[in-house]
Amino acid sequence: MTITKRLGPDAEMLQTAAEIRAQLDRIRSSAEFDAPERARKFLTYVIEETIAGRADRIKAYSIATEVFGRDASFDAQLDPVVRIEAGRVRRALERYYLLAGGDDQLVITIPKGGYVPAFAPRAQAAATGVRASSPSHTARRLFTQGRHVWTWLGAAALTLVAGLVFSVLEPGKMVGTGDQNADEDQPSVPRLLVMPFEDLSGTPQSKMITRGFADEVIGKVAKFREIVVLTDATSAQPGGGRDISPLYALQGSVRLEGGRFRLGVRVIRSDDGSVLWANTYDEDLDPLSILDLQANAAAAVATAIAQPYGIIFQADAPQVSSKVPNDWNAYACTLAYYGYRADLNPQAHSTVKDCLENTTEQFPKYATAWALLALTYIDQLRFRYGPERSSPPALDLAMNAARRAVELDPQNVRGLQAEMLVRYFRGEVDMALAVGKRALSINPNDTELSAEYGFRLALSGQWNPGCKSISDAIAQNPGLLGYFEAALAVCSYMKGDYLSAERWSRSADLSGNPVFHLILLATLGKLGKPKEASRELHWLENNAPDFLSDVPREVGLRIQRSEDQQHFIEGLRQAGVSIPEN
Repeated sequence: MTITKRLGPDAEMLQTAAEIRAQLDRIRSSAEFDAPERARKFLTYVIEETIAGRADRIKAYSIATEVFGRDASFDAQLDPVVRIEAGRVRRALERYYLLAGGDDQLVITIPKGGYVPAFAPRAQAAATGVRASSPSHTARRLFTQGRHVWTWLGAAALTLVAGLVFSVLEPGKMVGTGDQNADEDQPSVPRLLVMPFEDLSGTPQSKMITRGFADEVIGKVAKFREIVVLTDATSAQPGGGRDISPLYALQGSVRLEGGRFRLGVRVIRSDDGSVLWANTYDEDLDPLSILDLQANAAAAVATAIAQPYGIIFQADAPQVSSKVPNDWNAYACTLAYYGYRADLNPQAHSTVKDCLENTTEQFPKYATAWALLALTYIDQLRFRYGPERSSPPALDLAMNAARRAVELDPQNVRGLQAEMLVRYFRGEVDMALAVGKRALSINPNDTELSAEYGFRLALSGQWNPGCKSISDAIAQNPGLLGYFEAALAVCSYMKGDYLSAERWSRSADLSGNPVFHLILLATLGKLGKPKEASRELHWLENNAPDFLSDVPREVGLRIQRSEDQQHFIEGLRQAGVSIPEN
C-alpha cells in the first residue's frame, strides 16, 4: 500500500506503508525519542490511521477516546490532553531528527493545526522546511538535557547558589551574556541581538512584510524582562566596562511564494555560530490580515525563545553548575528560581529565597529579582515553607517586594504576577484578577503568567475560562508543567471527572509539595481508593501536618466559592481525613 502526501505544486511523493512503519519503529526504538508512553501511543495511532486511509477521522475526539480512554463526553475545549500530547510528540520528533535521525531517508512530522502526520523524503523535507539537519554540539547538549534540565538544576545548581560560590572564567569562556549597560545597579542578564530579517523574495510587498516581522519580534521579545533585546550589533560589543560577550542572535528570513508566506527564524550563539533553535511558520497570505499574521508569528517566536523555560533559559541553565563571573550571581539566582519551580520542594525554596534576598541587597534596582523574591515569600505562606509565623508576615514581605518590583519597572509582568497572588491570598480577589488582567495586557505571550492568571480565575469560581487559559498555556509552554498539571487536576475534579483528575495529579509529580498530595488525596477519596488514599494521608501526616490541622482554612485560602470548597472537602472526608462539620 502507498501513502500519498502532496508536498508542493510540482511534486507528489509516494511512500509505502512498510517504509513508514519501518521509520516509526526506528524512531520509537531510539533513546533520543524522548516521549512518555501515551505520547508514543498517540504517534502510533495517527500513523496507523493514516496508513489505513482514515486520516479524515484523526480528530481530538477520536484520539482522546481511542488512545487515552476518555469517555463519550470528552470535550476538547475543556480537556487539553490531546493538544498537550501532540505538542510533546512534535518536540520529541524534532529532538529525534536533530540528534539521531540526521541520515534517515524519511521524515515524519505532525504539522500544527491538526493531528494528521506528514511523510516526506529527506530531500523534500529540506525543501519544505522540515528541520532535520546535523546538530551542532551546543544544540545536542541542549536537547539531550531536554526536560530534565530544570530538575537537574534544582539539585546541582541550587547547591552552588546556596553559598554564592562563583569565580571568574578565563577570557572567552564566560557563560551567557552581559547586562543592558554599564550600570552597576543592574546585573548581567542574557542579551539577544535581533538581526535585520532577510527578504528572500525581493519584491516591494515582501520588503514591507519583512520589516514588519522584524519590528513585531523586537516588540514582543522586549516584553520579557528576563532578557535584554538589542537591535544594533555595535551596542553588543564589549568595551569600557564589564565584558558583555558572548550573546545570542536571532536571525530571520521571509519568503513570499504562490499566495503564501514563510517566516524562518533561528537562534544562534554569537561566539561559535552554533544553532540552538530553528523553526518555520507558514501561512496563507491574505492582504487584509497581514498585520495579524505578523503579530501571531512574532508572538510564537517570542514565546518560544524568551519566556521562562524558553530556548535561552534552557541554554543557560546547565551553565550555572560551572564557574561564572561574580556579576552573574543574580542571573544564576533567576535560573535557580525556575529550577526550584520544577518540583517546589522546601529545601530548594529556602536556598532560592536566601539567594534572591542577597541579590536584591546587591542589586536593589533589579526589578525581576524583587518579583521572584515576592513569589518565594508567597510560597512560604501557601505551602507552609519556613516558620508558620514569620516576622514580618510572609504576605507583607511578598507585597513589599512585589510593589518594589513594579515601582522599578511598571511593565514587569512577573512583579504584577506576584502582586496578583498576594492580593488573592489576602482575599482581595477582584483586585487580584484586575492586576492579572493588566499584566496579561502588557504581555499576553507569557505563558507562565497566563496560566497562573487562569488558575486564579478558576479558583475564584470562573472554572471554564480559567481552566481553558491554563490548558492553552500548557500547550505553548516549552518547560516544566507540573504545577499547572496539578491545576488541571483541580479543574477536572471540580467538574466531577475524577479519573482525569487522578491522571493529571500523577502526571504533575510534585512529590515534595503538600498541596499536590492534598489534591491527589481528595481525588482518591472520590474514586473510592482507600489504600492509595491512605498512603497520601500518611505522607501529609508525616511531612506537612499543618495542612491537616485546619483543612477548611487551607481550602478556603485557595478556593473561593463555598460550594466548591465543600465539594473538595467532601473528597478529603471520603479519603479518611477527619474534618469537623461546620
